[in-house]
Amino acid sequence: MTSESTAPSLFFRAGGQPFFDQLVGVFYEGISTDDLLAPLYPDFPDFEPAKHRLSLFLAQYWGGPTTYMEERGHPRLRMRHFPFHVGPLERDRWLLHMATAVERVCAGRADGAELADELMGYFVPAAEHLRNDTGLPITSAGYGKS
Repeated sequence: MTSESTAPSLFFRAGGQPFFDQLVGVFYEGISTDDLLAPLYPDFPDFEPAKHRLSLFLAQYWGGPTTYMEERGHPRLRMRHFPFHVGPLERDRWLLHMATAVERVCAGRADGAELADELMGYFVPAAEHLRNDTGLPITSAGYGKS
């Protein structure tokens, strides 16, 4: 009987870094043509730096190498997204592109449905967590106002 702590990580079950590179590549196909989200990226219209960061972050999060941490330090997702307005529309569009990417890269795999469920089980609450439009003290809605 295998315990959860010794079960192979999603990183290894999915096929390692190539899986995350493909996922992120498909995701950015959608982002690059999204008039709402594309301009939010600091290096727009060059998405290569963002693709690199996201691919490393996801690989690390799902049990792969700690390259993201070595290159960028702690992820601090809310802090890193703070300068950009993330409301319900941005969240939903981001999730649409990520769900499309998950569906495409998981399609045809014997474990595709399981991987997709596990990935989206993270992406949906993570996207909501990054919203910063609520006006609470920890959001950017009142940032810069006295």
